[in-house]
Amino acid sequence: MIFDLRRFKTFRHLFYSVVGLLAISTVYIQVADLIHTGPIAIAGTRTDQKVVALTFDHSWGNKFTPSILDTLKQYNVKATFFIMGPWATKYPDVAKRIVTDGHEVGSHGYRHENYGDRSADWVREDIQKAHAQIKEVTGVEPVLLRPPNGHYSQSSLKTTDELGYKTIIWNVDSLDWKNPGRDVIVERVMKRLKPGAIILMHASDTPVQTADALPILLEKIKAEGYTFVTVGDLLQNYAGQGILKH
Repeated sequence: MIFDLRRFKTFRHLFYSVVGLLAISTVYIQVADLIHTGPIAIAGTRTDQKVVALTFDHSWGNKFTPSILDTLKQYNVKATFFIMGPWATKYPDVAKRIVTDGHEVGSHGYRHENYGDRSADWVREDIQKAHAQIKEVTGVEPVLLRPPNGHYSQSSLKTTDELGYKTIIWNVDSLDWKNPGRDVIVERVMKRLKPGAIILMHASDTPVQTADALPILLEKIKAEGYTFVTVGDLLQNYAGQGILKH
């Protein structure tokens, strides 16, 4: 068989052209995945570092909150608490302790109703009322918001953004509010754990198994080599590869 140098050069040129296009396409996909036309609901971050953000929604009651805070302090874990304005007003000492213990405070709104079903004006008023109450009680002006029930719309995202807030959802759901059992809560989280994850739990009175599951969960997550950070820290320092849209 006679070796045709011209055909080889042509083939080589085509080969590298195709490889180049594929490389460009990959970059485009990665970049395009981060581009959005408006405010987004954040579910986590892309990172190779083993960090996770533990979050608690809190809307009513105080039966388990002290125990949860004690456990977090024992394990030297900082979490993000999304608290409702009226709850902060009703339990000011506990709300202040959350801040004193070094946890991050976000807003969970004023009324526990779905933002996605409400008008922009309603959402704006709800966020502003909660903001004023949380600031008055804790001295903190929150910039992160977890909409009640994780429910939102493009309109509510826009309103939230206009008020200087980021909408934070999650990509690891413990389902602790269903009270499926302590071990089930732990297993659900561990199966879904990944770098840059935002974990959803609750500190209200309805989930009666969260406080018991928490120390086991913290031990297991740490044993896997993970470090706990607040949501704010996660977004600021561990989002170099992008933010995950819910």
